[in-house]
Amino acid sequence: MLELNQVNSFYDKSHILFNVSLNVQDNEIVSVLGRNGMGKSTLLKTIIGEVTPHGLINFKNRKISGLQPYEIARLGVGYVPEDRCIFSDLTVYQNLLMGLKRGKKESRIKIDEIFKIFPILKERSNVPGGSLSGGEQQMLTICRTLMGDPDLIMVDEPTEGLSPKMIETVREILLLIAQKGISILLVEQKLALVLEISKRIYVISHGRLVFEGTCEDFKSNPNIRKEYLEV
Repeated sequence: MLELNQVNSFYDKSHILFNVSLNVQDNEIVSVLGRNGMGKSTLLKTIIGEVTPHGLINFKNRKISGLQPYEIARLGVGYVPEDRCIFSDLTVYQNLLMGLKRGKKESRIKIDEIFKIFPILKERSNVPGGSLSGGEQQMLTICRTLMGDPDLIMVDEPTEGLSPKMIETVREILLLIAQKGISILLVEQKLALVLEISKRIYVISHGRLVFEGTCEDFKSNPNIRKEYLEV
């Protein structure tokens, strides 16, 4: 599905990612862990084309490194940024419609299904997106991305600042996405959530991958958690 091979990224002259190689397979949830400022968000921005990659990125056996973000999105990569980026003046319903791709008649997850699973979005479908709580905005952003029917969705810190109840809602959304056959690349701080839903884990530190393995592999390496994740 997605493959990075020796990818480097820069902000001006600052070297952020160093020779990053990772992959996400079909119908797989892969999570990236790491402390703040270690390059996790830059990794997703590099994949989607917001940061210019130096190295090879393939999506469904097609080279996407060097393409514009809108071109990558049209190929089937969805991206949910950490800052949500909803359209504050548009209604919830209009925000969802903005996620539809031109020429795409329907997605695997439809608006009616979203409203059934998350009735709060239906209840507030005619109110401006800017009036939603932080957790509701996060839910809206993920669902809007799903309207474009991606084959892979990248989600950056979806539970940041959310209440336990809203974190559970985000977990439900991620599991629903996986059930629909959509692969997920998740950047997340909450280890319990990652271990519950992920198939594989990468750990990044100072722009370099320092661990790759299954959840079982991670659990059997307590030094990784102590050295690279604990404060």
